[in-house]
Amino acid sequence: MSSPTKTWLALVRIFSGRHPMLFSYQRSLPRQPVPSVQDTVHKYLESVRPILSDEDFDWTAFLAQEFLRLQASLLQWYLRLKSWWATNYVSDWWEEFVYLRSRNSLMVNSNYYMMDFLYVTPTPLQAARAGNTVHALLLYRHHLNRQEILPVRGCGGWRVGVLEGGWGTTWPWRRVSSPRVPQTLLMGMRPLCSAQYEKIFNTTRIPGVQKDHIRHLGDSRHVAVFHRGRFFRVGTHSQSGLLSPRALEQQFQRILDDPSPACPREEHLAALTAAPRDMWAQVRSSLKSQAQDALEAVEGAAFFVSLDCEPAGLSKEDPAASLDSYAHALLAGRGHDRWFDKSFTLIVFSNGKLGLSVEHSWADCPISGHMWEFTLATECFRLGYSADGHCKGHPDPTLPQPQRLHWDLPDKIHPSISLALRGAQTLSGSIDCHVFPFSHFGKSFIKHCHLSSDSFIQMALQLAYFRDRGQFCLTYESAMTRLFLEGRTETVRSCTREACNFVRAMEDGEKTIPQCLALFRLAVDKHQALLKAAMSGQGVDRHLFALYIVSQFLHLQSPFLAQVHSEQWRLATSQIPVQQTHLFDFHNFPDYVSSGGGFGPADDNGYGVSYIFMGDDMITFHISSKKSSTKTDSHRLGQHIEDALLDVASLFQEGQRLTRGFRGLRENLGHRCNSPSPHIRASRVTTSTST
Repeated sequence: MSSPTKTWLALVRIFSGRHPMLFSYQRSLPRQPVPSVQDTVHKYLESVRPILSDEDFDWTAFLAQEFLRLQASLLQWYLRLKSWWATNYVSDWWEEFVYLRSRNSLMVNSNYYMMDFLYVTPTPLQAARAGNTVHALLLYRHHLNRQEILPVRGCGGWRVGVLEGGWGTTWPWRRVSSPRVPQTLLMGMRPLCSAQYEKIFNTTRIPGVQKDHIRHLGDSRHVAVFHRGRFFRVGTHSQSGLLSPRALEQQFQRILDDPSPACPREEHLAALTAAPRDMWAQVRSSLKSQAQDALEAVEGAAFFVSLDCEPAGLSKEDPAASLDSYAHALLAGRGHDRWFDKSFTLIVFSNGKLGLSVEHSWADCPISGHMWEFTLATECFRLGYSADGHCKGHPDPTLPQPQRLHWDLPDKIHPSISLALRGAQTLSGSIDCHVFPFSHFGKSFIKHCHLSSDSFIQMALQLAYFRDRGQFCLTYESAMTRLFLEGRTETVRSCTREACNFVRAMEDGEKTIPQCLALFRLAVDKHQALLKAAMSGQGVDRHLFALYIVSQFLHLQSPFLAQVHSEQWRLATSQIPVQQTHLFDFHNFPDYVSSGGGFGPADDNGYGVSYIFMGDDMITFHISSKKSSTKTDSHRLGQHIEDALLDVASLFQEGQRLTRGFRGLRENLGHRCNSPSPHIRASRVTTSTST
């Protein structure tokens, strides 16, 4: 670490005080640097070499050289000029052009989901779970408003990621002992930007004909609730402050007990938020003039709550299918039971299972993930439930009934609702979700091999994808740039020449284990170098994206930038966050940890893969693809991932015995033993009514 960096860190530590608040470090954060355009183009060519034929690569290299000769200097000059006056040279354009100007449906294409605990449900009572969870979420908002949430500081290997629905991070509070981790980040002192926390609550994405915009309110004292096609406004505060969990449970139970039917077309109204954005913008103008109060109650809510009529979660009868169905319900639902414009929708199923559906434009997943960890830990361990499954405390009979929202829907929007519903149902039906916990080894085994856990998984994914498709592809893995002011994400292009060499060696029956292991370590080292570059603002994709935007503003045609902009990410990957390990007792309560979440594929013929390390000995994978594609199959890729992980583990002496034992068991069973297998994991599905 250089002397100026050490001095800067020391000054930041001194002037932030002993008890820094959430936004204490914002003024001290550096601006994201603009990389050298020559370096960026060189790195780009290096990244695409493994997946292009000699002829295609020569053509791409020619376009790159023409770009450097003709347009690069001018575009780079404008970009540096912007970096001098803008807070961040890329983040505002990223938000606008990747998210707000996209005209596609938010459902599947942009939103992502988070799951509840995998093996336990603290209470089977739907209203009680909703009461505790809503109260915990509003407690988090209270801490947020008072800046009582501790700011996160970067440390070795910390990464955050989101691709238009993807996301990930590793543990920011734990040191990673691998010698391959960038040592300049091991201090755990460098603060990360907290700007994205501001819009978690009271935020809605408002559709526009050409461009959406984000509406954020300073406060909101109610939540909007959807149940059986009806909308309600539920106040969250009384004159004495935030309602107790038991009082909130009472209000949700009143909604569940309300026998009134949905009004015509009201039941499917929310499908409009899953429609193409320009269509929804036009319909919303009519809706606003006819049902302004009801629309304002939804869009002005702290967040949206959906009380589903169906159960969800892991079941003993069919563990694999139940998890797949659970993921699908969170990602897409039925197409008309989520308000996809809200910053997030809390989904509470009839058996007490939970989940989140999160809109993506306002922030990246580590922000909502931080909130979700606090929520699960608080509602389960701090608030708890009584022996009969209800929230602790007593109901409040003086509370007014939840307010039913009435929509005066003009006849001219009825066809639009029907059209939006058909489109949403078609999109929902096209998604193939597959979730499976891999329980044969986890983070502890990988650390014992002195490797980065993320790099280990990424190389296994390259092997699995090659076996699935017989070829390599551009791979998107997100890395955080929150080391810089208002930084968001950068791409780690995980399909490297080193990774391809390793995969080919694994598929070559003549290569020895030491040879494969040597190539594997080279691939891991390369991945770590790319990760370090991405985190430090020296990545490829955000720079090329910003150059492309400048070229569009200046009406300069660049075949090279146009080709880069048109690339398809057939494999989009991300690791899921467990950021606040101090909130969970993995040793005494190993089942009380979120089972992660996932996102839709970035390409119609591609996969979306996310993964979470659950404790030390399990990795849960979330895979998505399109059923309409003849080239992909989420379950098939899941089997390849399992086999790839075991094959990579077998390269290490510690993994050979484990792998032999598992494969012998699978052969004896005579069928696929893909976790969660009925004989291994189903017995852990429990419902607890006390903590």
